[in-house]
Amino acid sequence: MDAISQLQEQVNKIATIAFTTIGTLQRDAPPVRISPNYPESESAPPPNPNPNPNPTDDATDFAMQPKLMSADLVKAAKQFDALVSALPLSEGGEEAQMKRIAELQAENSLVGQQLEKQLEAAERELEEVRELFGQAADHCLNLKKPE
Repeated sequence: MDAISQLQEQVNKIATIAFTTIGTLQRDAPPVRISPNYPESESAPPPNPNPNPNPTDDATDFAMQPKLMSADLVKAAKQFDALVSALPLSEGGEEAQMKRIAELQAENSLVGQQLEKQLEAAERELEEVRELFGQAADHCLNLKKPE
């Protein structure tokens, strides 16, 4: 796998970890009272589908989740940094890169002009073929059956 694909894969992994972390924290976070003056909800909270006889285990698990998930995120970020540092350095610095970019743009422009000429020639040839096909169709329609 090339370096760019590895970097893209690592960025996707970081994004997945970040979204999973946020979603898990939103899902599992215990309710917090906004203000003592804010009225409690009239409705009862929904029943827990997996009641745990020991609620301190849930609190301990929730307290550990951010630490574990942030460790995964940091590990993925460090892997990304390692991939970036493994990229080859360009020779000649920024000036050489700008010169190479200008050369490639000039080459691209030249190739684009050649392709445009070939496209125009192909369109002319297509028009000629259409005209000849139309003439051939007209001749076939105008032929009379021998009697």
